Amino acid sequence: MGALRKWLFAGLLVIVPLAITVWVLQWIVSTLDQTLLILPGAWQPDKLLGFHIPGFGVLLALAILLVVGAAASNFLGKKLVVWGDAILGRIPVVRSIYTSVKQVSDTLFSPGGNAFRVAVLVQWPRPDVWTIGFVTGSPGGDVSNYLLGEYLSVYVPTTPNPTGGYFVMLRRSDCIELKMSVDEALKYVVSMGVVSPAGPKP
Repeated sequence: MGALRKWLFAGLLVIVPLAITVWVLQWIVSTLDQTLLILPGAWQPDKLLGFHIPGFGVLLALAILLVVGAAASNFLGKKLVVWGDAILGRIPVVRSIYTSVKQVSDTLFSPGGNAFRVAVLVQWPRPDVWTIGFVTGSPGGDVSNYLLGEYLSVYVPTTPNPTGGYFVMLRRSDCIELKMSVDEALKYVVSMGVVSPAGPKP
């Protein structure tokens, strides 16, 4: 029985990561394949070839991103983006949604953004209980008028789903900068501490 139990867990350690990886990739490919619906019916790969080949949507999505990125990187494209932002910024309901989403995306994806650049060790949710957070910037607006001293805006993710979490403002002196990459810190959080990143030895 001991050998059977050992073989069972060994099999799970091999199969489970592979199965989850295949499932995630399949979900991504099937989701991106929906971009093919923007093509005219006569141009649909399924109709042209007579059968479905998964992955064409991924190629189309990448092509669209590259074309839009190349167009937005030149002088005329930048002017068009600014003009489009100005138009959307004048529409009452769309303005609040688009502006908020654009500010977040600019912070996350722009090369000069500071979001999620540094992983820090903080005491949360009470003293002597430590967790990993990510610096997202510094408090601004009217909030900064009430915070005496130097503070950091920190996002504290939940485990194992880091997309949910808490936004807190902590003193810089209470945040310990970690000598690990953001990817390593996220992997550490998602794995609930099982996958320990290789760091400097004490």
